[in-house]
Amino acid sequence: MEISALFIGLILLLGLFELNSALVLNGSVDGVLSSGLTKDRTGVGVSTEASSVKCELQGTIRLPAFSMDGDYVIGGVLSLHHYAHIVKHNYTTMPDSLRCSGSIDTRELRFSRAMIFAIEEINNSTELLPGIKLGYQIYDSCASVPVAVHVAFQLSGGLDPVFYSGDNCSQSGKVMAIVGESGSTPSISMSRIIGPFNIPQVSYFATCACLSDKQQYPSFFRTIPSDQFQADALAKLVKHFGWTWIGAIRSDSDYGNNGMASFLDAAHKEGICIFLKQCTIILYRSTAMVIVAFTSSGDLRILLEELSLKPSPPRQWIGSESWVTDPAMLRFTFCAGAVGFGIERSVIPVAASPVFTEFWEDAFNCRLEKSENVWLILNIKDSCSWVLSKQVSPNKTPHCPFFLINVILHFNWQKSESGSIELVAVGHYDASLPVGQELRINRNLTWVEGGTQVPVSLCTDNCPPGSRKVLQKGKPICCFDCLPCPEGEISNATDSPDCFPCPKELWPNAKRDTCLPKPVEFLSFNEALGIILAAFSVGGACLAIITAAVFHHHRTSPIVRANNSELSFLLLFSLTLCFLCSLTFIGAPSEWSCMLRHTAFGITFVLCISCVLGKTIVVLMAFKATLPGRNVMKWFGPPQQRMTVVSFTFIQVIICTLWLVLSPPFPRKNLTTYKERIILECALGSAIGFWAVLGYIGLLAVFCFVLAVLARKLPDNFNEAKLITFSMLIFCAVWVTFIPAYVSSPGKFTVAVEIFAILASSFGLIFCIFAPKCFIILFKPEKNTKKYLMDKGKS
Repeated sequence: MEISALFIGLILLLGLFELNSALVLNGSVDGVLSSGLTKDRTGVGVSTEASSVKCELQGTIRLPAFSMDGDYVIGGVLSLHHYAHIVKHNYTTMPDSLRCSGSIDTRELRFSRAMIFAIEEINNSTELLPGIKLGYQIYDSCASVPVAVHVAFQLSGGLDPVFYSGDNCSQSGKVMAIVGESGSTPSISMSRIIGPFNIPQVSYFATCACLSDKQQYPSFFRTIPSDQFQADALAKLVKHFGWTWIGAIRSDSDYGNNGMASFLDAAHKEGICIFLKQCTIILYRSTAMVIVAFTSSGDLRILLEELSLKPSPPRQWIGSESWVTDPAMLRFTFCAGAVGFGIERSVIPVAASPVFTEFWEDAFNCRLEKSENVWLILNIKDSCSWVLSKQVSPNKTPHCPFFLINVILHFNWQKSESGSIELVAVGHYDASLPVGQELRINRNLTWVEGGTQVPVSLCTDNCPPGSRKVLQKGKPICCFDCLPCPEGEISNATDSPDCFPCPKELWPNAKRDTCLPKPVEFLSFNEALGIILAAFSVGGACLAIITAAVFHHHRTSPIVRANNSELSFLLLFSLTLCFLCSLTFIGAPSEWSCMLRHTAFGITFVLCISCVLGKTIVVLMAFKATLPGRNVMKWFGPPQQRMTVVSFTFIQVIICTLWLVLSPPFPRKNLTTYKERIILECALGSAIGFWAVLGYIGLLAVFCFVLAVLARKLPDNFNEAKLITFSMLIFCAVWVTFIPAYVSSPGKFTVAVEIFAILASSFGLIFCIFAPKCFIILFKPEKNTKKYLMDKGKS
């Protein structure tokens, strides 16, 4: 594309020239040479008269590397050599002009031949400029800004140094435009010099975005895109391969500084973090695997030469077009895998030249004889190849070799089978395509150290789901810590900045990357605790039934008939219900089970305590009746005893009825006790109703306990009041300890505590009241006599 671009650029200039020929020919350029004393542009003061022109040389004139006379001249300024020979000035004598040194830049040499080819094509055309011959003067700037400025002054003066002789200055065609320079900094300097003379300047390789400012550089044009496009493409490339943390190196020049500024802006929009420090820090200490170098080939060459002596850790290089497509850079094999953008090429035949002779001898370390005719063909297509050959006389033995060099100029540095580095076209970037489709890769790339896997360049590994990013203080946004999500929160995306809480009935999994339904907890018949409590409940009911069967079988015996056998059977029945009501506390709560469990428990226990209270009153009344003149048993016979039990129980029924009507217990999901699980429980509805039921049971128990204590010392071999006292002591102890345990127990253990209290108090009653009687009935029948029972205090 170099030849095509130059060709189009030259035609553009020629079009401008033809449209403005009067201004150009009679204005700023020609007028300078026809008006008395010219302005000092090249160090030459020129005075004109009608018949002759006398030139007085001020300073040294630089000779062109390539030139051809013509009606109009196109100037060229190219960096054919890498360096200028620097001379220290003593300021006592006139300094010599800067001399070029170093090796020839083969790419710049190719550019010069492209320019010559384009001009020759125009001259050979019968349609473009018929009757007009274009000439050229191509200078070597030695990659030096002072030399480029010197040449710019010289070209703007219109003096042909080739024909300068003594006092006379012979002018060829006027310099109508200047092609060059390849570097942005020398192009800026040249534009500021030739701009005031309205001399168009066309650069084929100066890409600084700053040169697009037409207010500062009104006569500057170029046939290569601005660095803004390359910066955008490089940012897209970096983003495409997932590199979010990269190092950046730039030339301290207009090209490097402006290009890097454009790249930083584009990279920031793509969310890429840049580590921009001193080269040594980036190359030797940075954690960034990928290095983007926005430098000229000359600057980077110096750096890479140093790296070849003191290697850095392996780096994946991403290059700007200035160096990544430079064939001379391919000798740095440790940069294999470098990626960048190139431009397409064309085919250019090239004639012999002293400069080519120098290049040939330098490149192949040989010596050409004067009789040898050297010619060069540059075949610069998609796979650019240089075909170099030479023709020699048949009687001469050539001193220089003939061979073919293949250099592929595009995109990726890859090692060939021979071990050399080649430029391989692997894709293209088209900014005109829709967003996200600009970059296309059509073949595999090789990476640093010959790898086939895309290298990873991250400041911090991606935060996996279940964690969140926390930026590290004082570091770019790509450097962060990954913190696990707090309890109850999740993140389900990579590099999530925040975690969010799960809904109330859901809870994070172990990885905290998704919300799962919380496990529902309740006292179940399927778990060990539920099974054990259910077994004790059923066992207690069976024990009460068995005791009732024993009493029924021995219902005529004195020990059964003593102290009202009817209350004994009613007490055993209520104890059976007490044992069985604990089963309603096991299993998933429902509306009916929540209402049944507390009311059944409250009513059956009051029935039980009422029976015990009745038996206690019977004991007291029985001993009172034995006193002379007392006949109190007629006031507390069986009917009164039954009425007492019914009355006390009915009060509890009323309390429970009011509770169920006004604010009954109901099932609910407890989401507060445990964060990670749901407790299914029965809400009390009305706490007053619950504590009223318990309070009434406690009141009856305390009353029964007091009466039993009063009757415990009454004489009798079998004083039931002693047994009742002990049973009530156990009952009260259980329920007093139940209250704090009930309040403090979490979840299903609250239910377990309540069941334990019911079972413990029930077993306490049945063992304390009925176990001694059953023992006598079954194992001591000799004591089951009226005489033994009535014997006061004797064994």
